[in-house]
Amino acid sequence: MKKSDFLKDPIKHFDITKVNTIPVIDAMRGMSFTSRDTATAADILNRMIKDENCTIFLTLAGSTSAAGCMQVYVDLVKNNMVDAVVSTGASIVDMDFFEALGFKHYQGSYNVDDTQLRKLYIDRIYDTYIDEEQLQECDNTIEKIADSLEPRPYSSREFIREMGRYLTKNSKKKDSLVQACFEHNVPVFCPAFSDSSAGFGLVKHQWKHPEKHVSIDSVKDFMEITMIKMAAKTSGLFMVGGGVPKNFVQDTVICAEVLGKEVPMHQYAVQITVADVRDGACSSSTLKEASSWGKVNTVYEKMVYAEATTVVPLIASFVYHKGDWKKRKKYEWTKMLDK
Repeated sequence: MKKSDFLKDPIKHFDITKVNTIPVIDAMRGMSFTSRDTATAADILNRMIKDENCTIFLTLAGSTSAAGCMQVYVDLVKNNMVDAVVSTGASIVDMDFFEALGFKHYQGSYNVDDTQLRKLYIDRIYDTYIDEEQLQECDNTIEKIADSLEPRPYSSREFIREMGRYLTKNSKKKDSLVQACFEHNVPVFCPAFSDSSAGFGLVKHQWKHPEKHVSIDSVKDFMEITMIKMAAKTSGLFMVGGGVPKNFVQDTVICAEVLGKEVPMHQYAVQITVADVRDGACSSSTLKEASSWGKVNTVYEKMVYAEATTVVPLIASFVYHKGDWKKRKKYEWTKMLDK
């Protein structure tokens, strides 16, 4: 088999503007188990949107962007339902920025000979394929952007903003989360930025420029996102997956306290995850457990134990078609951070 035999059916991203799930969520509200949890989560996200004082953080971990949810996140940003994004580097670089450069993710199979995929330079994410040669072009583009910048430490937010600026002139795709966030002044943080294609590109940059080079300052990331939390009157979390992005944004409450600033716990929180709590983790604590640390208020919180691609489009479509975002204030926190 040739490479083209595997890379032939591109992933189609879910468009929340074209599918109205209000009747579905309303029906699920009268059910039980994960269905009712999903409806409750949708209601909590809509509460965040209707609360005029609430800054909404979207956190992304896992591979939902590659699997078909990329347009969902873009539409949340473009329609003023998200004020800041905290993500893994893979979701931002290997998936979103990658597609903005004109490349695709492809439907595949988990039941495949991975040795053959390796020989063809095809990478696999469960049942989704990526062309490794194209991914290396993504690495090289990150290197190119780094080479164009003043050599100094940058927060990941600052560097991703430059990626967005690059896309305004070079994007091959209409919608990109990185570009949408750049254009709408929504900051994007990747606290483990180098754990992605960005890492390879930045390593190449530093290898070629050992004396003066761009580096990523994760402490500055932490300070900047805490500055948003301190400036916000209240805040809500819509968390897809867990891990570093989830813990990072929750820790802003404690970080503000360390800086001598008393801020309220995150008032609203939704997490969609398949992680288990029995190992003491749940990919960073359950929301009720986080309350014991002073991070999350438990009045409006919901854990939804589901594979994210099955419920994220339902929830996002629900709040989009409810339409409360049309009256919502734009925070544009990037403007504050860029001063």
